[in-house]
Amino acid sequence: MDISVVVVTLLAAVLVVLLLLVVRRVRLLRAGGIHVALRTRIDDTGKGWHLGVGRYQGDEFAWFRALSLRAGPDRVIHRAGLEIAARRDPGRFEMPNMPLGSRVLRVENLLGGPPHPEVEIAMTPDALTGFLSWLESAPPGQRLPWAS
Repeated sequence: MDISVVVVTLLAAVLVVLLLLVVRRVRLLRAGGIHVALRTRIDDTGKGWHLGVGRYQGDEFAWFRALSLRAGPDRVIHRAGLEIAARRDPGRFEMPNMPLGSRVLRVENLLGGPPHPEVEIAMTPDALTGFLSWLESAPPGQRLPWAS
């Protein structure tokens, strides 16, 4: 087998994977998705951020990692028991890993949802307004903690 055939085959496979990632991201954004960065490892280093697309699905906020071919969401955040613990501007080393102009929210699940009851979410001010509206707009009769 000639080395050029192997190289061409590998390049074709890489292009197919990249095309699948682009198609998946465009479909999520067209279905009402927003650009969101998320991390579950909360520390002062600023590491652990992953870019993705978030989408509201009733009482759930589904997050799809940008560089994943997984069919379903990588993380689902349930509105019930969710509370905003802190808000902050991103650190200098965090900014390249999140959407431009983002604010960071530390949210905790008071019900202790597995596997991480606490996550940080970074989103633009417009997306943040929508997230807060979604969080505070529980159905009648459902008690939610103060969100802001």
